[in-house]
Amino acid sequence: MAKKLYDRLIAKPGKRVRLKDWDPEDTFGWEIEEARDRTEKNIEKIFALQNVLAAESRHAVLVVLQAMDAGGKDGTIRKVMRGLNPQGCKVMSFKAPTAEELAHDFLWRVHKVCPAKGEIGIFNRSHYEDVLIVRVREMVPKRAWSKRYELINAFEHLLAANGTTIRKFYLHIGKDEQKQRLEERLADPQKHWKFNLGDLKERELWGDYMAAFEEAIERCSTEDAPWFVIPANQKWFRDLAVSQVLLDTLESLDLKYPEPEADLSGVVVK
Repeated sequence: MAKKLYDRLIAKPGKRVRLKDWDPEDTFGWEIEEARDRTEKNIEKIFALQNVLAAESRHAVLVVLQAMDAGGKDGTIRKVMRGLNPQGCKVMSFKAPTAEELAHDFLWRVHKVCPAKGEIGIFNRSHYEDVLIVRVREMVPKRAWSKRYELINAFEHLLAANGTTIRKFYLHIGKDEQKQRLEERLADPQKHWKFNLGDLKERELWGDYMAAFEEAIERCSTEDAPWFVIPANQKWFRDLAVSQVLLDTLESLDLKYPEPEADLSGVVVK
């Protein structure tokens, strides 16, 4: 069943995307305990493969996480990526661009923090903000952001051609689920720091964001860099789904430890 998740979650390149056709409550028949057990096993295998990835140093892996506010990006990193060796893993979070970043093209700040060969990079939000919030909030005219889909595809093709395997995850929650999660933040003083009044204004634009996500996924899910729509109302299933796709991805790279530079059969450590 786990092997089929990859194919069931992928937004197939060239196919129309309508998020209303994806149920954020869906768990594809998985039960919670079975899913949690599989997730733990996946995390162990991912850690082992990360070691080989670093030793071989032929591939890089880039994980892109996008979602509405309270969609679970931080939770996914905390739960799924907790087994990774931090020496070979970088997490980048993209905030409002600085003056220096605004003086360059919109991909400049992204390209310079992409993972090197042997590393896993995780983007908490990403270059897709430039066709999401920038579009919805009309921060630049349509003639500017509408050109960015092709630029993003070309950028990701460049990364792929140079050994970076890209997997992009849209964590799909429902509007009612977002309301519940935001209310939980309000009710818990220890989570007040995560509550932003601006989130309520973004929530009012839910329909506009769904349209922006649909177009971004539809136009930028490619063979080089596919999008996966992850039903994320159930956090335990979200963790299973992301860990399974990441594990399948690493296994597909056919990673191998490099051969030693010299014959070690007669070496004795004294």
